[in-house]
Amino acid sequence: MTTSWQDRARQKREAILAAIPPEWVIKDRPSIEEQRDVTGEYIRGFLSEREVEITETDAEKIVDKTTTGAWKAEEITRAFCHRAALAHQLLHCLHEIFFDAAIESARSLDAYFAEHGKPVGPLHGLPVSLKDQFHVKDVETTMGYVGWIGTFEGKVGTGKEKVFESEMVRELRNLGAVLYCKTSVPHTLMAGETTNNIIGYTLNPKNRNLTAGGSSGGEGALIGIKGSPIGFGTDIGGSIRIPAAFNGLYGIRPTSGRFPYQGMANSMDGQNTILSVVGPLATTAGSLRLMTKAILSQQPWLHDPMVHEMPWRDSHEQGISTILNSTGSSEGGKLCFGVMPTDGIVNPSPPIRRAIDIVVKALRSHGHEVVDWNPPSHRAILDEAFKTWDFDAGSDLKSSFALSGGADASTSRQLRCAAKALLRQRDIGGEPLQSSLRGPRQDQKSILPVTEVDKDIDVVDVEYTPLDERDKICHESYDPSIYDGAHVGVQLVGRRLQEEKMLAIAEYVGKIVGK
Repeated sequence: MTTSWQDRARQKREAILAAIPPEWVIKDRPSIEEQRDVTGEYIRGFLSEREVEITETDAEKIVDKTTTGAWKAEEITRAFCHRAALAHQLLHCLHEIFFDAAIESARSLDAYFAEHGKPVGPLHGLPVSLKDQFHVKDVETTMGYVGWIGTFEGKVGTGKEKVFESEMVRELRNLGAVLYCKTSVPHTLMAGETTNNIIGYTLNPKNRNLTAGGSSGGEGALIGIKGSPIGFGTDIGGSIRIPAAFNGLYGIRPTSGRFPYQGMANSMDGQNTILSVVGPLATTAGSLRLMTKAILSQQPWLHDPMVHEMPWRDSHEQGISTILNSTGSSEGGKLCFGVMPTDGIVNPSPPIRRAIDIVVKALRSHGHEVVDWNPPSHRAILDEAFKTWDFDAGSDLKSSFALSGGADASTSRQLRCAAKALLRQRDIGGEPLQSSLRGPRQDQKSILPVTEVDKDIDVVDVEYTPLDERDKICHESYDPSIYDGAHVGVQLVGRRLQEEKMLAIAEYVGKIVGK
């Protein structure tokens, strides 16, 4: 008898859980009602003091320890594997677990350091998590599709199954990073929340009534609960920025062609109007800079023809630092920010408005100029953008769903859900907690955490008049009691190919708002 797609999904789901060492299994997992917030003291209760110290250290400080030999790669890897295992049991955030391979890799790194007295590279011993679009040797890539289980991107007999690796995976290994897990995505990747028929719904660690975002939702959840110090997602319409905002993280959507995408799985292959890009998420802006510099040091343009031949430019970062260091001095150095508090399509909810105010006041109090920016409506360009994702009438997505034997009603239901999720951010999800401080030529974007929802401050505006039905849905979905404690972030947008400058600005703005 042919195994049903439900059984295949269940077997895969159970295999993921079976990869967790028995001593790391949570025997009595609390319900959402019993434990809404599983960050901080709650998850620390399952870890040793040393594991807490390691996993609550950011990527920059970790490599300071590993590249000098102060910390061993194996100990660090085991600590993050443990916390990641706990994260998955609480949040459903992992698609693939390969802890044994990671520990063996870490041992090799320790042996190299012991023999040569130096690190393999600038990321020596740093655990790095990957969105389940990266191909890793001996590991599956399902991208949330039941029909991709046991295949290479839905195909069999290609010779690439569990052998082929994405270009960036090769580069990360060269840099000394330790790869140990792949994180959850929504099937199709085209959703602002993360759910699929293999592992179910990925939850927000700060408030498990809410989504972790999408499509890099597993990355957001895992890094948000500190089960990873840094990881990679992808972004076409917010898939890095939404999870970063929802989980209190820093994230960057680089300019198209700054990082290598070669050899990664994707949806809607051939859609080149708006290119998906790969970028990091982390707990600090400095960690993003560390990773960006490291990847560019590998000269990815020699291996991926879509990458710009553009190394990291210290002068661009230093130019911003020079201005910031002279702010308030007789030289009068300052930056100018344009603030766009609404796109005029969906107005921001009370906590987002407050977050924008916090940033604007902080910038002005430090001597910077902030001006109102009111560009033409985004509605027309958004409508056109959505058309580009439907040029093939959904044939790519339909073919992937059909691989699971989806002649049943669930396939059509999945397709409907995938389409609706592009617009739906409500119920358990809620509208994206990210509004923008934007500038012209919006091609490089970063997210920084600002505050948290406070139900006593961020009350509903009962006299609000919605712009239209979509705005009405988002307005009515905001419930302060449900969102209380949720992360709120803002988006900084700069000119294309200005990653060095934008990372410096994001780090500075985060510092002056206390993040």
